[in-house]
Amino acid sequence: MESLTSGTLAGTGSFRCEECGYVVTLAAQDQLPDCPGCGGSRFARASLFAGGRFAHKGEAPTPEERDALTAAAREHISGDGEYLAWRDGDVVRVVALEREWTRIGRSLAADVRFDDPTVSRRHALIVRQPDGVRVLDDRSLNGVFVNGERVEWRVLGDGDEILVGRYRLQFLRGERAGAERSVSSEEPLEAAG
Repeated sequence: MESLTSGTLAGTGSFRCEECGYVVTLAAQDQLPDCPGCGGSRFARASLFAGGRFAHKGEAPTPEERDALTAAAREHISGDGEYLAWRDGDVVRVVALEREWTRIGRSLAADVRFDDPTVSRRHALIVRQPDGVRVLDDRSLNGVFVNGERVEWRVLGDGDEILVGRYRLQFLRGERAGAERSVSSEEPLEAAG
């Protein structure tokens, strides 16, 4: 099987990192990125029929890193409600889930958009209903993971981690009243140390 390196214009399809097995999906004009899972640069075209297609072996954050993200996000949450929080470099981003459906993906129509080849155009949906909040895989190629387990759908609890491509989002329930400001749309926040 031919090996490709990051930066190569490889064409439409899925490519598996030869070091960790992470799968990225590209459109016709996308170049292969460095592997989001391990930083590797060697890829092989992925087969739909090969085993382990949905395996994710990327490095999980330490409990301290997850706690720091949660603490930074909770400092800026006011009032009741549900939120998604994630680290974008050194910035923590928080989005209030205010509608029944929140679309996550690479598409310009996504409510939470990640312009990254590891994220499908229509990757996941967050659905808020009176009986709970669920995440649904919206026919993504790389899958949706909740707390490390690949899922088609899952009811979410406070603190659950949702993996979408290379992005690790935390689902949080806001229960603080009287904070100085509310977060009603995607708003960057300075990361905690």
